[in-house]
Formats: sequence, structure tokens, C-alpha cells
Amino acid sequence: MDYTVMRSKKLQNQVTTGRLTLPVVILICTLCWVSTYFLFPDLITSATQESLSSFWQSARDLLFPGWAERIVSFLVYAVIGYFLIELNNQFGIIRMRASMQTAIYFLLVTACPEMHLLYAGDIAALAFLISIYFLFRSYQQSHSSGHLFYSFFFIGAGSILFPQLTILSVLWLLESYRFQSLTPRSFCGALLGWMLPYWMLFGHAFFYNEMELFYRPFNQLLTFGEVFHLPILQPWELAILGYLLVMFIVSAVHCVAAGFEDKIRTRAYLQFLIDLTFFLFLLIALQPIYCSALLPLLIISSSILIGHFFVLTNSKSSNVFFIISLVGLILLFAFNIWTLLQIQ
Repeated sequence: MDYTVMRSKKLQNQVTTGRLTLPVVILICTLCWVSTYFLFPDLITSATQESLSSFWQSARDLLFPGWAERIVSFLVYAVIGYFLIELNNQFGIIRMRASMQTAIYFLLVTACPEMHLLYAGDIAALAFLISIYFLFRSYQQSHSSGHLFYSFFFIGAGSILFPQLTILSVLWLLESYRFQSLTPRSFCGALLGWMLPYWMLFGHAFFYNEMELFYRPFNQLLTFGEVFHLPILQPWELAILGYLLVMFIVSAVHCVAAGFEDKIRTRAYLQFLIDLTFFLFLLIALQPIYCSALLPLLIISSSILIGHFFVLTNSKSSNVFFIISLVGLILLFAFNIWTLLQIQ
């Protein structure tokens, strides 16, 4: 009887509900990381974006030797993957204790060997995810100033390495208003939270007479590339953006269409993720020069929405789409490997 039930379950359900899915994905991703390291040992980060972040470049060269860069990057992604599980467990975004969003996140990152290197956006993405946690905690809280303080503190801390992260503060304020947590007091708390990392940076720069260190993030924040200059994007960036866009559209439509099945609080969280993902796509389109640093953020929000779609759907069409998306991900990885081999 159990065997018959297992056979009748669609591939989508077997994967999304299987306890071995995440361990198998981690094993596959680890093997792919090791393989790409031996295939492309001299792979370097995108000079276009990283040259604009001299603060991050100097910090990375100081803290991480070349051989350790991919290991540190892998560990950062692993921590983000763990926090994605905790985020869902805390706020019930997928209505069950699911790890599918983490599996999807690992697969998307692994499919792009260029993302195996350490970018400023990787560290910013970790601060970005913690900031989302505290923003969600502020939902309809009468005393939300503390939660918004911590949320904006991590936005500010991440923006020191990747200044464009500050732009998300505008969306954070709008969403906190929609969460009914924005008051004059909590707004002041948010402002103080964002300023605190810069006060600490100012104290360091002033004490050591290195004021240029303090001015640098603001100068980089005001550095704009050519708007909608998409030809600057590399083939792998265009490929992953196209894949994510298709997955985002399908997942967002499902969230809106099936929103009545979720609690009001959950719908608010999902709407935030839809708004955030759209905002990141728009930001990449406006400033494609920062694509490599924004992609880790985009993959985080997209993974949750995609996981929500695959875990909570159960139809022939969704199963077919699941299989197509897996094939597309394999083709994406193969395309990225092929383009790197052409360069060498």
C-alpha cells in the first residue's frame, strides 16, 4: 500500500516533501563547487562592479587569501541557507517546516560558478536577511521601535561594504508602514539604527586620521552607472536573471491567486517578498553595473517565493513546470560552464 502511494506521488511532491532532499542538494552542490574550482582555478570576480567598491576590495584582500575565498563564500551561503529555514519556521511563510527554499537557494547559487567567489553582495546579503527577520518581527507591534532599530542597523552595517544597500531603506519604510509598525518613535529608532554603524566607522576613521574611509561609502553610493545599459551584463548574469524572472512571475502569480489560503500576516510577508523581488529586478535594470552584488539578494527573495510555489501546489501542470525548471537549472549550469570554457 505504501509502495503504491509512493508511486502515485508526483516527482514534485516527492522532492519537496522528502527528508533527504536538502542533504542530497548539499552533496550535489559541494561536488559542483569542488569541480568548478579545479576547472577554473584562476576565476576572478567581476572587475566592473568590484572596482567600484574599493573599501570591500581592500578588506577582502586583507582578510581572505585567494585560496580561502571560495571556502568563505561557501560558508556565507551556508549560513544564509540556515537562516532561510529559521525565517520560515519563525513566520510560517510556507505553512510548514520546509527546507525547500534553502535547497533552491543552494542550487541557484551553484548553477553560477562566478558566484562561488566572494563578492561584497554576499556579506550584504547576510545582513539583508537578518534585517528582513527583524522587519517581520515588527509586524503590527505597538512597540516596534526596537525591531526597526535592529532591522535598519543591519541595513546600515551591510551598506558600509555595499553602499547601494541603503536604497532598500526606502522600501523598508514603506513596508513597515504597511505592517502598521511605523510610528514617529519607530522611525527615529530606524534612523538611529542605520546611523549607528556609520558612527562607529566615523569614530575609527577620526581616531586613526583616515577620514576618507568614512567618506568612501557615501561617494560610492553617489556613483551611478549608465541607466538600462544591459549590454554591460555578462552572459551568465543575463541567463540567471532570465531564469529568475520566469520563476518569479509564476511564483508571484500563484501567491496572489492562492493568497486566500494563507493567513493575513503571511499574505503581508509574501507581498513584501514580491515587492522586494520586483524592486531588486528594477534596481538591476536601472544600474546593471551592480548586478553581481545584487544577485545574492535577489536569489534570497526569489528562493522563498519559488519554494512557496513548489511546496504548496499539487497538480499536473505544477509538476510539469517543476520538471521543466529542474531541466532549465541544469541547462543554466551547463551554459555557464560552457561560456567559461570558451573564455579560457
